Amino acid sequence: MIELYYWPTPNGHKIAMFLEEASVPYKLFPVNIRTGDQLKPEFLEISPNNRIPAIVDREPLDGGKSISVFESGAVLAYLAEKTGKLLSSDVRVKYDTLQWLFWQVGGLGPIAGQNHHFGIYASERLPYAVNRFVNETSRLYGVLNKRLADREFLVGDYSIADIASYPWVIPHERQGQNLDDFPHLKRWFAAIQARPATMRADALTAQIEPNGGFSAVIRGQRPLASPHG
Repeated sequence: MIELYYWPTPNGHKIAMFLEEASVPYKLFPVNIRTGDQLKPEFLEISPNNRIPAIVDREPLDGGKSISVFESGAVLAYLAEKTGKLLSSDVRVKYDTLQWLFWQVGGLGPIAGQNHHFGIYASERLPYAVNRFVNETSRLYGVLNKRLADREFLVGDYSIADIASYPWVIPHERQGQNLDDFPHLKRWFAAIQARPATMRADALTAQIEPNGGFSAVIRGQRPLASPHG
C-alpha cells in the first residue's frame, strides 16, 4: 500500500495521476498547505523540505522496512520502477524519459511557479519579473511544442515525463500563455486531459479542495490565492 501525502497543486497532481494511471492502491493523507500542515514534525520526518507531495511505501519490493520518498520527480521514478509501468526498461528510452522528467522538475515547474508568484500573488507588481517569467514560460512551452511535433507523447509511449509536465500546463491562462500558439502542445494536452485516469485524478482535487486553488483551475473556475504552486 502506498501512502500519498498530498494537496492539490501541480506537483501533487503528478503523483495522483500516476497512481490512477497505473492502478496502484493508495491511501490519501491530505496535507493542508494553507493551514501549515507541511510544517508539522510528523510530515517533516517524511518530507524534510516541508513540501508536498511525498509517499511512504509500506510494502517495498525488497520486503524490508517502509520507504519514504519526497520530491515529485523522485516519487515518479520510484513508483515507475516499483510497478514496472510508465518508464521503459530499455536503457535509451529510459534515460530519454528521465531527461524530460528532470527538464520539468528543473525548468518548467520552477519557472511556471515564479510566473504564478510574480503575476498573481506578489504584494508588489514588478513588471520586469512578470515579463521575465512569462517569456521564459513561453520559451519552455515552445520546447515542448517542438518536441511533440512528430510524436504523440514526449518519449514514444505515455510515460512519467508526460505526467510530470501536464499539470504545469493546466494553469496556462494564468501563466499568460495561449495554447493556440503551440498546436502540438495543445493536441498533447487535450489527449492527456481526456484519459480516464487523468479525469479520476482531476476529481480527487475537488474532493480535497472544493472551493478554489488548483482544483478550481482544473474545473475552469477562478482560483483562490494559494501560497504554493
